[in-house]
Amino acid sequence: MSDVPVGHPLRTVDWHLPSKCRVGMFALITGESAIFTIFVVAYVFYLGKSLTGPTPVQVLEVPILGTICLLSSSFTIWRAEQAVENDQMVSFTAWLGATIALAAIFLTSTAVEWRKLIYQDGLTISTNLFGTTFYSLVGLHATHVVVGLFLLTSVFVFSLFGRVDSRQSERFGVVALYWHFVDAVWIVVFSVVYLIGR
Repeated sequence: MSDVPVGHPLRTVDWHLPSKCRVGMFALITGESAIFTIFVVAYVFYLGKSLTGPTPVQVLEVPILGTICLLSSSFTIWRAEQAVENDQMVSFTAWLGATIALAAIFLTSTAVEWRKLIYQDGLTISTNLFGTTFYSLVGLHATHVVVGLFLLTSVFVFSLFGRVDSRQSERFGVVALYWHFVDAVWIVVFSVVYLIGR
């Protein structure tokens, strides 16, 4: 086939197998999406079926700051992706640091919310169906944020020691893909819990 001229219908097109890392991450995201779907459906199914209070409208406040920070982190990690691809490592480290800071603010706002719900409002995972489904769904998402934050912080530390450059851009892209997934899931969780569910 190598003697066949370019443009000839018999000439085979050069192609490469997709990245194993990306395929693995897409498989993970598919499985995680199924799990989140189950938790969201359970939350919606049991909404309003608690026999005792407190109810969502009584205790939930819309987490505006945390949501803005988490969704903004999709932009900052995208900028970090662009920087590492172009070997702009100072810029990469700065944008990655900003992503980590935004994620930390989100987790802090979640912790503050939970402290209020538990100690002031008396809502625990065993209080009623709302408490059970709320902490299960929001906690599942928070766990994913913690995992993502650990991955991002690890890359950040490596970048501070000069161990990251454009050769690792594909690997970092896989981490960024996971982070975009976490952000996208929050849009669903936020809409179901804080907008529809209230």
